Amino acid sequence: MISKEETEHIAKLARLGLGEVEIKKYQKDLSAILDYIEKLKEVNIEGVKPFTHAAEIFNVSRPDKPAKKTREQTDKLIALMPDSKDRFLKVKSVFE
Repeated sequence: MISKEETEHIAKLARLGLGEVEIKKYQKDLSAILDYIEKLKEVNIEGVKPFTHAAEIFNVSRPDKPAKKTREQTDKLIALMPDSKDRFLKVKSVFE
């Protein structure tokens, strides 16, 4: 079982203001958690493949490549711009 001082120190690190009853409760709960972790260390995990998620998830995002546009498509887009200069969108200055 972890000591009362260790429990108070953990509570201080977590910025928890605990009373005497809460300190005793957390002392018991934290000890049970640490005992369970020690029990888990006894399990043979040799040959078990590590995973980060219970369900297999894969990155489904598209490759970051520019889309091919024809000159006609680009001209249509530029025509929709409120203001352009040398085929670029012209915006107001952000900095003075």
